[in-house]
Amino acid sequence: MKQARTSNAYRLRRHARIRATISGTAERPRLSVYRSLLGMYAQLIDDTTSTTVVGVSSKEKFSGDAGERTGKVKLAYLLGKALAEKAKEKNITTVVFDRGGFAYQGRVAAFAEGARDGGLNF
Repeated sequence: MKQARTSNAYRLRRHARIRATISGTAERPRLSVYRSLLGMYAQLIDDTTSTTVVGVSSKEKFSGDAGERTGKVKLAYLLGKALAEKAKEKNITTVVFDRGGFAYQGRVAAFAEGARDGGLNF
């Protein structure tokens, strides 16, 4: 049976290639990002024990200064900062970034910038 040629199928193939090379540990968890049309989700994952250390969702309410960013990009930036704050509470400063097969642009890039501005190193 032939594989469907949809953009999500291609994204999943990219994500599988990325996941073959990176994994998170307790000292340096994997920062996994998922972007949908309506929201954005991110979590820090320890792959050695298969546990989620910290997670945030765009369904939560965030406020703050995001510079010139507006709309969903602003929300993604604030989400990154919020995740960095929660990670600091758990004494996590370095992570491995997993963009989930999404292109590093727009909301994914804004999220990464927010996480870096919040204090995470990757």
